[in-house]
Amino acid sequence: MKEKVQKCLDEMSIKTIELGRKLFETPELGFKEFKTREILIKDLKEAGFEIERTFARTGFSVSLGSGHPHIGLIAELDAIPTLGHPQADLNDQSAAHTCAHSTQCAIMTSVIKALKEVNVTEFDGKITLFFTPAEEFTDMAFRRELISKGEIAYPAGKIQMLHEGIFDDVDLCLHLHAMGNDEYRFASDSHLAGFIYKKFTFVGKASHAAVLPHLGVNALNAFTLFQSAAGMLRETFVDEDKNRFHGIVTEGGQTVNSIPERVVYEGYVRSFNTSNMKLLSDKLTHAAKHCAEALGAECIVEDTPGYLPFKPCHELSLAVEENMLHFCQPKEILHDEKSVAAGDIGDLGLFVPTIQFGYGGVGGVIHGKNMFIEDEERLYIESAKVTAMTVIDLLQHPDKTKRILESFTPQMTKEEYFNYLNSKSMKNSTHY
Repeated sequence: MKEKVQKCLDEMSIKTIELGRKLFETPELGFKEFKTREILIKDLKEAGFEIERTFARTGFSVSLGSGHPHIGLIAELDAIPTLGHPQADLNDQSAAHTCAHSTQCAIMTSVIKALKEVNVTEFDGKITLFFTPAEEFTDMAFRRELISKGEIAYPAGKIQMLHEGIFDDVDLCLHLHAMGNDEYRFASDSHLAGFIYKKFTFVGKASHAAVLPHLGVNALNAFTLFQSAAGMLRETFVDEDKNRFHGIVTEGGQTVNSIPERVVYEGYVRSFNTSNMKLLSDKLTHAAKHCAEALGAECIVEDTPGYLPFKPCHELSLAVEENMLHFCQPKEILHDEKSVAAGDIGDLGLFVPTIQFGYGGVGGVIHGKNMFIEDEERLYIESAKVTAMTVIDLLQHPDKTKRILESFTPQMTKEEYFNYLNSKSMKNSTHY
């Protein structure tokens, strides 16, 4: 059957690449992926699929088979703001598919179509392809608005899906993501950091910048002092945790002719160590408070739990790697990567055995304006074959799947997880 599914994917390769190009040219930010959804649903319905469920505003799923094991396939729908990219949507923050989520959708769509064609349902088990929205943690004002309207409860797609119980019946999940490192053909057993999103609003007092500066309180100076303090804290970061703190000024003052009354800085605290991530976040809040106070200003700090660190299921990674070796030498696989990037796949991986394997074929810089699809055959077709062959293995060899499931221990209960998320919600702020 593995030979049949490879042949099937070869036969549909032109359509797969065409779909990938169309999606790449239709970038939409998270929870706005309506055109993307329409393109994918049309393609899947032409292949005989019906939409099984809709969720998380723009997400949806299709399935094959029934019962267990229930294998989840993950494809992310959203784009990310990228100034200057040739395919950027200038009507919505220059959204572009510079993280290559569009390629995931084309790959996974071809996988489930090919599995249907080779009649994988002759084995016991179910395969569900989940199209998940809003992986990129961006466009936060819009997401806060959706939350305030009650359209979503959480600002990220898979977290919202966990809230809605979409993955409750799933036994394990396969995800894949484009990688910018062309030294390797694939990546296996890839880990991701977690992060907390922080918004610092420094509040001073406006006055005429030339005539009455002594009557003002300069919020920009308070922020600058905090930047120095944050820089000094960096030397205390523990190397093995790969702690990071970075951000951007989203508001730097109101007019050049006035002392800045409000300065807004938004950033991420990242780490592989969840406890240290929280501790570092508290240290930065403390520093911001006292830097503002030192200059007569105040600071409002809003903390939003982002994503938790992703620990892949090693046994499931090994199952995928067996199929990677049909297309490359062992030295062409990057093993045990510790990426400081983050994804809401980390939150899903708390509860079910999950992997995110890396695939090549991308040119330029990921998230950069020069990012492009360099090798379409390798990116779309090779990656689809690896995924489809792994699904067949898992269904054809129940003992292998059983070992994977038995090797996994959930890292949290659902109650503990949502208590963590709700401990600092989108609406909560700390005023100093």
